[in-house]
Amino acid sequence: MMKKVLHSQSAKGAKGSAVIVGASLSGLMTGIALSKAGLKVTILEKVGANPRSGAVLQVDSGEIDRTKTAKFLRKVASGGVRSAEAWSSIQFRLRREAEADPKIDLRYDTRVQTVNQDNDSAWVITDGGETFHGDILVGADGYRSTVRHHVAPHKPNATFARYLIWVAVVDEYNIPEKYRPSPHAQKFSMPEGIGDFLLGTILAGINGSYTLGERRLGWAWYDNTQNALLRRLGCVKGDIVQHSLHAADIPEETLIELAEKASIRWPQPWLDAILYSIQTRNLVGIPIAEYVPDNLVKGRIAIVGDAAHLPTPLTAKGFNASLQDAAALADSVAKGIQGKSASESLLEYESLRLKHVRQIVQSGQSFSRSFGR
Repeated sequence: MMKKVLHSQSAKGAKGSAVIVGASLSGLMTGIALSKAGLKVTILEKVGANPRSGAVLQVDSGEIDRTKTAKFLRKVASGGVRSAEAWSSIQFRLRREAEADPKIDLRYDTRVQTVNQDNDSAWVITDGGETFHGDILVGADGYRSTVRHHVAPHKPNATFARYLIWVAVVDEYNIPEKYRPSPHAQKFSMPEGIGDFLLGTILAGINGSYTLGERRLGWAWYDNTQNALLRRLGCVKGDIVQHSLHAADIPEETLIELAEKASIRWPQPWLDAILYSIQTRNLVGIPIAEYVPDNLVKGRIAIVGDAAHLPTPLTAKGFNASLQDAAALADSVAKGIQGKSASESLLEYESLRLKHVRQIVQSGQSFSRSFGR
């Protein structure tokens, strides 16, 4: 069968073209930033347009953005909201911005199999046999990055930190009224457990309301006792994380054990939020991986976000680092990327980001070494 070849052509007036692998937060921000820098962008995402995540993020927490590109990205991602939000709310804003941009071609359900480059372009080949070319190629494809294998073949994999985080977001109306936090309660809490700990966050409702009963409760339970389970179910092989532990795959005995532990460890309202998540199987176990990069670039190909650097979530710096990656990359390629200037621009991006992102990951490794088992 003849393969269909699709070239990422430069639009009229564009300074070049880019193919981005991955349309999570990092990929969307990178695509938006590169488009603003004048490039024609194709973004390829292996799953559908509405991925689910129970993660909670604070996009605008007072960081000082030193470039116009970074300020623009934070404004788009935050929507002006200064408090923590569900990952899905942030992804929705970024996706809406990308879909409205005529210089961005956003394609879902498109899985990349092969990454390569030559002196003239970089390209990917999908599992459907399609080939997408660009002047540059960017890997924003997460902790199990395919693009990283090309950029850093000597160090292609993130390594398991030997613990997981159970995460979920619960609508407040599912919690008994007597346990709902007061309207003046702190939005973040961190109750201590017995050798483990919990991060709890009060979130606005889907409609943006903080009215009592309309809010949501996000929780993240750091758990270092499930490594044998993760290996038995194939979530971790050797030191490499393969996939998360999704609700449907969690054994019933594990859910019972979690409920018993929660009843001993956690105060209200987090106890009832956790118990509701367990009862409804509305939770995910995320095995935590870490990656300290040696390089971010190879020729015309670069990596950003979790594909480039993977710190423990406890650093609370992953999203901001991804945003700064996208801004630095866009600013580095803004003068044009035809010919040899493509690799030179990417090396400038690497010089701006490599030292800093290495320090971010390393700052969390002391915790992982003491907490992981």
